[in-house]
Amino acid sequence: MALGKYSRVDNRRQNSSYCSTVTITVFVGLCLVGVWMMTSSSVVPGQSVDAPAQKNKNEVKQQVPESNEINPKQPEDSPGDLPEDATQGDSSTPEEKPEEKPNEIPEEKPDEIPEEKPDEKPEEKPEEKPEEKPEEKQEEKPEEKSNEDTKSDDGSTTETQNGGTNAEDGDTKINNGETNTKDGGTKPDDGESNAAGQGDSEENSTEKKPGTDETETKLVENTGEGEDGETGNDKIDEKVDQKDSKEADKSSDGQANNQSSGELLPSGAQSELLNETTTQSGSWSTQAAESKNEKETQKSSNQQGGYNWKLCNVTAGPDYIPCLDNWQKIRSLHSTKHYEHRERHCPEEPPTCLVPLPEGYKRPIEWSTSREKIWYHNVPHTKLAQIKGHQNWVKVTGEFLTFPGGGTQFKHGALHYIDFINESVPDIAWGKQTRVILDVGCGVASFGGYLFDRDVLTMSFAPKDEHEAQVQFALERGIPAISAVMGTKRLPYPGRVFDAVHCARCRVPWHIEGGKLLLELNRVLRPGGFFVWSATPVYQKLAEDVEIWQAMTELTKAMCWELVSINKDTINGVGVATYRKPTSNDCYEKRSKQEPPLCEASDDPNAAWNVPLQACMHKVPVDSLERGSQWPEQWPARLGKTPYWMLSSQVGVYGKPAPEDFTADYEHWKRVVSNSYLNGIGINWSSVRNAMDMRSVYGGFAAALKELNVWVMNVITVDSPDTLPIIYERGLFGIYHDWCESFSTYPRSYDLLHADHLFSKVKKRCSMVAVFAEVDRILRPEGKLIVRDNVETMNELENMARSMQWEVRMTYSKDKEGLLCVQKSKWRPRESETLTYAIA
Repeated sequence: MALGKYSRVDNRRQNSSYCSTVTITVFVGLCLVGVWMMTSSSVVPGQSVDAPAQKNKNEVKQQVPESNEINPKQPEDSPGDLPEDATQGDSSTPEEKPEEKPNEIPEEKPDEIPEEKPDEKPEEKPEEKPEEKPEEKQEEKPEEKSNEDTKSDDGSTTETQNGGTNAEDGDTKINNGETNTKDGGTKPDDGESNAAGQGDSEENSTEKKPGTDETETKLVENTGEGEDGETGNDKIDEKVDQKDSKEADKSSDGQANNQSSGELLPSGAQSELLNETTTQSGSWSTQAAESKNEKETQKSSNQQGGYNWKLCNVTAGPDYIPCLDNWQKIRSLHSTKHYEHRERHCPEEPPTCLVPLPEGYKRPIEWSTSREKIWYHNVPHTKLAQIKGHQNWVKVTGEFLTFPGGGTQFKHGALHYIDFINESVPDIAWGKQTRVILDVGCGVASFGGYLFDRDVLTMSFAPKDEHEAQVQFALERGIPAISAVMGTKRLPYPGRVFDAVHCARCRVPWHIEGGKLLLELNRVLRPGGFFVWSATPVYQKLAEDVEIWQAMTELTKAMCWELVSINKDTINGVGVATYRKPTSNDCYEKRSKQEPPLCEASDDPNAAWNVPLQACMHKVPVDSLERGSQWPEQWPARLGKTPYWMLSSQVGVYGKPAPEDFTADYEHWKRVVSNSYLNGIGINWSSVRNAMDMRSVYGGFAAALKELNVWVMNVITVDSPDTLPIIYERGLFGIYHDWCESFSTYPRSYDLLHADHLFSKVKKRCSMVAVFAEVDRILRPEGKLIVRDNVETMNELENMARSMQWEVRMTYSKDKEGLLCVQKSKWRPRESETLTYAIA
């Protein structure tokens, strides 16, 4: 070749045969170089017919940089050679790519294969099976068409097949959750969502568009393919044939297709989710094949005998509340004088049966229409309409139950009554100074329902009594409420958390037995907070009313409550008395008679789980850094404000100084909700009104949903750090609860349940089957359950959900942590189980 070049420069006579020889030599040399480059970068020793289709895809993608026809935007980018740090974020530019070093490949060891690093490969010998190259090139062409259709926002094709973004141990299943791969692939489903979920990597920042991996997953999702383990060329051909189906499904899929992966989950977890590697099977079977077979075996086993669900046969029928309908325990009570029969009496073993649906049950009407009307068949009770219809509580109107917005004390509408209170006592300042209130004896909760219009969050409660299903009406309307009574035990709330307490003809005898029940309100009322009392003793002159008013006057004066206002609402014809709790202990110390007495210093006002009531008062905090000594910031500033009593010297739940812990938790949940929950898991949030965070910490999940028409019941489990006062300080609300017992609510109360590492903790103390049966009880049909937990627990829950014929919308797992989203179905078992203790 050197002589050839010299002869051209020298312009000597050319020999035609010599030139032909040179041309042939150059051509052959170039061919050999091309073969060496291709085989050294991607040719595999031999494709097993059992290998998943993703493996063919990986090999095909590595040919792309040489062809320059598939991705002209990045002609030199070979994702298989990207360094490990290129898997983070979205920086996969060609200039960051190191030169290919095929001679370094043999240094990799087989035991490193499970780590799935982007630049780690098992030993490859370029000379092995070079004859497979033409076959691979044929397989490449259909795949190239799919690749061309998947672009990022900036116009470049996202590299996701070979180490551009590596899902180390990541495992994603979307919607119906059928297994596709175990080692970093995506698991296709019905297309409701592309891929979602995040572990600790949700703190990462950058966003990416889904690459060709996800595009091909969608193709399988939308046609129902990919669930039966088809692999190899057949599957690739099917994907190409399904492009038209993909386009059709895009238009009907709503939120699922063509979303940026940053919307589904933060980029760290997203990049790990979408990436593939080029590791080979060698002499071993694939993890995908092993796991698929094992999961199918487990699924079959669980369906056959793992969970034998039965229908609860109880007197309460579709309205069964296990801890309030324990008739065996109720019949054994020695007295019901203090409403003991309305208190919680949980069975020794929580039920594992499922509560039946009312006949004709329909999907609930969405908020805010639901505030005015609900489906009659969802809560088929008419007794309350008969006895309270004239007070505009509830009426039967065709197939609906309608709520004119009235109540015993506000027949002409709750909003007028609400504004009348504010005009009487301007310092109440609904929605600014007063944000979280307690409504005692709430009826159908119209008062709390219309306070939403004034930016006030109301914790309403009433007993399960002869006022048939009043709390169930409230929940069906989309208004927060629980079934509870003021009896012999403290309410399940911390001390000094409610900005105001309201009672409108709530039928509670506040004045008896030393004012024990009113003193319980004093415990939960914030210093400087208001007690709004609208009852006949305030404005009527009957002998009984006069007697009660006199007793209340003496009691409230002894409690140092200030009577701020007594006004009569001429439209509704009722009177309202408003009292204010003191902000100092001066009055307590000046009392001539220490009745009611002050509580012992050892008495914790925050202790509220099954604690008996006491007729005593807790001192008002006076230390400037003690909770309750200052009023919170006005709403909405208080939502994101670190409470003044959280000190840097204190250690937070997650190990950081308390203020930092609080802020980090809030930022974390804002990212999770914004980047994942709102768009990435197929939830139509317009259909979500009643939500519960089953294991809240600082209320970050609820705070992140502030802009939606959603209220969240924050549950602090009794075995967790007591952070419930922090939640109230933010202008949110919640309750203490033990998930080894049933919750004090009616069946079908919630549209969405959120459980962050709850089940793995609960199962150490009680039956997971019973807890999941409780989840089924309080969740509405078509309601969603979002679980974040370890993989072992998540898989157990997924099996339970499938055994109830729930729809698995999405699963994601990485580093032994997982995310699961399932949707409850209307399925009910045919076989029933009689609970003798629940038979009246």
